[in-house]
Amino acid sequence: MIQIIINIIEFALFCYLAIFGCYYLLFAVASIFDNRDFSANSKEKIKTPFRKYAVLIPGYKEDSVIIDVAKKALEQNYPKELMDVIVIADSFKQETLDCLKKLPIKVIEVSFDVSTKSKALRRAMDVIDNDYHIALILDADNVMESNFIELIDLHFDKGFIAVQGHRVAKNLNTSFAVLDAISEEINNSIFRTGHVNIGLSSALIGSGMAFEYHFFKQRMSEINAIGGFDKELELTLLRDNHKISYAKDAIVYDEKVQKAEVFANQRRRWLSAQFVYFRRFALSGLKHLILNGNFDFFDKVIQMISPPRILLLFTIFSLFVFNFTLTYFSLIPDLIIHYSGWLALFVISLTALMIATPKKYYNIQTFYALKTLPKAAIIMYKSLFKLKGANKKFIHTQHGT
Repeated sequence: MIQIIINIIEFALFCYLAIFGCYYLLFAVASIFDNRDFSANSKEKIKTPFRKYAVLIPGYKEDSVIIDVAKKALEQNYPKELMDVIVIADSFKQETLDCLKKLPIKVIEVSFDVSTKSKALRRAMDVIDNDYHIALILDADNVMESNFIELIDLHFDKGFIAVQGHRVAKNLNTSFAVLDAISEEINNSIFRTGHVNIGLSSALIGSGMAFEYHFFKQRMSEINAIGGFDKELELTLLRDNHKISYAKDAIVYDEKVQKAEVFANQRRRWLSAQFVYFRRFALSGLKHLILNGNFDFFDKVIQMISPPRILLLFTIFSLFVFNFTLTYFSLIPDLIIHYSGWLALFVISLTALMIATPKKYYNIQTFYALKTLPKAAIIMYKSLFKLKGANKKFIHTQHGT
């Protein structure tokens, strides 16, 4: 009876992990190639700009970074009359507000019983004029390269109504920051470059993303998410057959987490949002696949239950060791999955992540950061047992340390 139970559990785990190990490998390999029919790059001729951008920067207690971010946002190689930088200030200090109001930007002060990014964005769009063509969303720590808007605009020329920019690390000053930066780039390779290269939509990140303004305003009026509003936005976009483009050459810098406790809070929030949206959209995703052939939407729903890469590797390796030990010492004969199967799956998953990691991270700094992986894995495992209620309260990631 014990052997039967272990075999059932092991087989189920192997199937689940094998699906996503192969999934990651497929899109990691796809990210190597290029599909220029779906994307745009800096070598293309930029048409005479005509779209007006609302650069929306919501922030909660981000006094330490917001002034510098606002100043940098004004440095775009884009006509100044066609862009407004709009800081949505939630719980900022008065001296910060005074400094912001001296800049050629718009400052909208907001206050909520429960602060969320979706509430701040909705309030701002209720206040500002409606004479914008594009809403560009940044986090309060994001810094765009000077040609960011120009490159994003190319994708709207191609007819897209939603575009995700290429978010990269702004800091690599701690081991956790390095791991977070690598994780971001793996996501960029698998869920953005790899997907668009085979004709699917890019994943959204939550910042460095742009939308047709009136479409975005209407969609945000329907979203009340406390955490993971970008996931709900992405799922509803794909459900309604809208494609999301990926501007790989449009770079926006994002501050990476530097401490274990911040890493834990952030991952807990992300994991909770994934499970919440999988439950909400699972049946709808299957229905749209069967009835409408909407694989883009179904693929996004499946992503909501994909294991974090750290947990994928550590779980597969742990089960390989467990299986090998039981077999070697003949504690439980005739296990349904041979330990060589677990080893092969580990190699597949590791290969996928290595392909998806940019070459610039193959250095001594990454080598030292990898020593922190076991600690990061333990944090992730613990987060799995603390998901209850995480998507019902605002969990703030502090920036600017």
